[in-house]
Amino acid sequence: MAKVEFRNIKKSFGDVDVVKQFDFTVNDGEFVVFLGPSGCGKSTTLRMLAGLEDITSGDIYVGDRLMNKIDAKDRDLAMVFQSYALYPHMTVYENIAFALKLKGLSKRDIDVEVRKAATMLELTPLLDRKPKELSGGQRQRVAMGRAMVRTPKVFLFDEPLSNLDAKLRGSMREEIKELHRKLQTTTIYVTHDQIEAMTLADRIVILKDGYVAQVGTPTEVFKRPANKFVAQFIGNPSMNMLDAHLIDVEGEYYIELGGIRIPLPERFKALASKNIALHFGVRPTDIHLRAEQVDHDRVVPIGVTIRDKELLGASILLKTEIEGQPLMVETQAAELDVDNVTLYLDLDAIHLFDALSENSLAS
Repeated sequence: MAKVEFRNIKKSFGDVDVVKQFDFTVNDGEFVVFLGPSGCGKSTTLRMLAGLEDITSGDIYVGDRLMNKIDAKDRDLAMVFQSYALYPHMTVYENIAFALKLKGLSKRDIDVEVRKAATMLELTPLLDRKPKELSGGQRQRVAMGRAMVRTPKVFLFDEPLSNLDAKLRGSMREEIKELHRKLQTTTIYVTHDQIEAMTLADRIVILKDGYVAQVGTPTEVFKRPANKFVAQFIGNPSMNMLDAHLIDVEGEYYIELGGIRIPLPERFKALASKNIALHFGVRPTDIHLRAEQVDHDRVVPIGVTIRDKELLGASILLKTEIEGQPLMVETQAAELDVDNVTLYLDLDAIHLFDALSENSLAS
């Protein structure tokens, strides 16, 4: 195990800057997820650490060892790819054992390590099969087993579940989490799937356009997004985002959404003397159909008409609008028969962002 340090990392392909600025430290034994949309630089950053891409500038350390000029095979890292990358002519046993053979281990030691990994990943009955005889989930477990037996300093996962169906992704997430719990190996996991990030990570690094948009625990990035991008990228359904501005009514400040006035919460009082355009954010789950669903009295009633309904299973998504701006509410499916309703906004759960910088304005 080892900590991983990225120091002022940049990566360009010709005139295109893919990773523009990346400074971050992964602690020893930590599970960190790099999360972001396609093209944000997350996989490129991982590949630079693995030695599969050259670094344009900056330094990468694993423990106290500078990695920049070290060949990929000598970095003592194990990578699990999206495409599995198994040898089709080898059995499961041979695929897992291959790296150990290259190390020159004895047949007895190889057998011990392969069977230990196979037991942990429930692959023992499959050891004599070829990859073509396995399901997608089984192939991914073989790829994980091949990485495990190397006992690397760091595990690297590059979107390993993207090729699996939803049910398999769920079970594989559990297996990866349990694997990390048992091995406690430093792990960096790349994905564009926020569910994977929220369920697996100790900390999440959210990237956008080659920069770090926010770093935090799953709870922190969900409840206290640093900017509008993070607020809308994390959470499904996405956070409602409406144009708004501040008004002063006899010394009291309000957020105005069209003709609706919402008292300015205490944590935004520093805005009171500023005249800035705002984005008003609230998650669909923080809007309620009954005031008593909020465990305090800091609620604001808003009358709306339900324009459309989308059944999500255990819940329903109500599509409404405020002064022409769309507003979505997620509530229990039992309340499907509502039409014209009064909504209750939880003031403790609203977010405000500067319309120019898009950064959070919470103190």
